[in-house]
Amino acid sequence: MDRRDFLKMSSMTTFSAISAWTGAKGFSRSSLQIDRKNNSSNMMECRKLKDLKVSSIGLGCLPMVGYYGGKYNKQDMIALIRRAYEKGITFFDTAEVYGPYLSEEWVGEAVTPFRNEVKIGTKFGFGVEEKQPTALNSRPDHIRRAVEGSLRRLRTDHIDLLYQHRVDPKVPVEDVAGVMLDLMQEGKILHWGMSEASARSIRQAHAVCPLSAVQSEYAIWWREPETKIFPTLEKLGIGFVPYCPLGRAFLTGVIDENNRFDKSDRRATLPRFTPEALKHNMPLVVLVREWAKRKGVTPAQFSLMWILSRKSWIVPIPGTTNLDHLDDLMGATDVYLTAYEMEEFDREYSKIGLMGHRADPFTESQIDK
Repeated sequence: MDRRDFLKMSSMTTFSAISAWTGAKGFSRSSLQIDRKNNSSNMMECRKLKDLKVSSIGLGCLPMVGYYGGKYNKQDMIALIRRAYEKGITFFDTAEVYGPYLSEEWVGEAVTPFRNEVKIGTKFGFGVEEKQPTALNSRPDHIRRAVEGSLRRLRTDHIDLLYQHRVDPKVPVEDVAGVMLDLMQEGKILHWGMSEASARSIRQAHAVCPLSAVQSEYAIWWREPETKIFPTLEKLGIGFVPYCPLGRAFLTGVIDENNRFDKSDRRATLPRFTPEALKHNMPLVVLVREWAKRKGVTPAQFSLMWILSRKSWIVPIPGTTNLDHLDDLMGATDVYLTAYEMEEFDREYSKIGLMGHRADPFTESQIDK
């Protein structure tokens, strides 16, 4: 299937699904019957990842530990997390491998004053304990030790959503799901999910212990999940949590063809951030800017709005280390795209050929196919 056929099918699927939800020609908050969560003086729509109720946008807490370069002050990041809560965000995403450990520690300290009012998602699946943070490890005994460590760092007696960070080919997903079932019965986790899992693995795991969410990279410029796993998620009633929904800042317009990335910045190793790819892919930024202007929002808000308008069971988790950027992201829930607008956008998008894969070869080798 070529790119245009893929987009044509994707647009038709989205249009049909949204029309079915609304019973009309448009997509609106009222037709979705999305609840609102009142936090202090701020309100944000809430969505459900199966039975887990969270704010419609979560906060990804990986950038805070220098994933894209730089060093950030702990107290500043704690203040940012608390600001997010004050603005209505009730869903925070972290992992033991982020830092490692630092992200969980900071999230745990930040949310302690309002722990029962928020949901925390964290992850296991890498050999952090063995000082092999790039090696996969989902052995049952390892999972249990990872969970105990996460509970301690997060300063909590339960994890709201625990993901397997990557499928471990050495450990059957059914065995992992069995451990999740045991941990649920013990009250240590309330829901579980998988990250970068194939439709086959999702079905196999779900048959043993029902999943609440699947996490994967997904953004305007990376849409593979639409055809690879969306049908399975929709059939099984599993929520979807996209990471990097802003294309690692590319879609916000702050990056141009002249940008170069320090070796401490994750983007320095990614094919889509080479000088050639940046130059080649700039027409997509232009398109996003045009649509953002048309909708009266910023490019970052439009990029999130586009995701939120695809399905009612999608909850993106953009990350930031900047208070102003955090405030900008919050505006993405104020406006939606109609089904007709999404179809129009897809037609324009189909004319743009993108260069570069989303991941480097090693990272790609650990993604379940």
